[in-house]
Amino acid sequence: MIALAPDVAKLKQQHAALFAAQNRYLLRIALIALALVLYYLFFFSVFGIDWQRFVIGCQQLGRYFLRMFVWQDFVNWPFGYYFSQVGITLAIVFAGTLTATVIALPVSFLAARNVMHDPLTRPISLLVRRLLDVLRGIDMAIWGLIFVRAVGMGPLAGVLAIVMQDIGLLGKLYAEGHEAVERSPSRGLSAVGANSLQKHRYGIFTQSFPTFLALSLYQIESNTRSAAVLGFVGAGGVGLVYAENMRLWNWDVVMFLTVILVVVVMVMDAISSRLRKRYITGKGVPLWQPAARD
Repeated sequence: MIALAPDVAKLKQQHAALFAAQNRYLLRIALIALALVLYYLFFFSVFGIDWQRFVIGCQQLGRYFLRMFVWQDFVNWPFGYYFSQVGITLAIVFAGTLTATVIALPVSFLAARNVMHDPLTRPISLLVRRLLDVLRGIDMAIWGLIFVRAVGMGPLAGVLAIVMQDIGLLGKLYAEGHEAVERSPSRGLSAVGANSLQKHRYGIFTQSFPTFLALSLYQIESNTRSAAVLGFVGAGGVGLVYAENMRLWNWDVVMFLTVILVVVVMVMDAISSRLRKRYITGKGVPLWQPAARD
């Protein structure tokens, strides 16, 4: 180690700018870490969160987790009711996500700047993007509360809540996928006399289809996790069972339902992975080969 010291000093002399940049980088990291520590101290002091309450809360969480893993009277649980509510949740998710996908796909072309690039159509793109921002900016639970008041409690309110939020989310993501495509195919189609619909279909959507499929499959998985919250606001599904058992301190049932939802999400992830592999990666197309001579 002592023998290396002169070499390090020599390197610092030869590459002074490099070592100075490293020191500035370390100083920046230290300042960011200090700012984060000061923020947490400010947060706990200003908002009145004392450490004693924080410690008591951690202890309560420990007791809840212990209750989750002790399943009492497991044989007599109403499994039919639990699984029926999980099925209702999946039905809500698929109906809402598929409906939102069908609506968001054509809307995304109206929001894509490489599609609506003419001076007359640019205001339409801007207006559609702001509409998507509004739909996406309202949380799914808020939409659920709105539709529960409008159409009553039940799965319909949950479906409508998913549709409204997913149109805003998927519409924006689909539009960004359209904008990221290579423009050469569209120019080639224009050169051979293709109309606008043909250019959008074969020049843009053909390239953005992998993004479209991946986002749609991921959103189904995400909505499966998020739809449980809709039951808390009366929009149907397994969230109602969650709310009932949390009020009754049946944390073992809560854990059981959580395990079921995790297994469902894992199965859906495996299915979506196979679909992505099949329709995005695809299979090799064999080239023409001359027939073998006898």
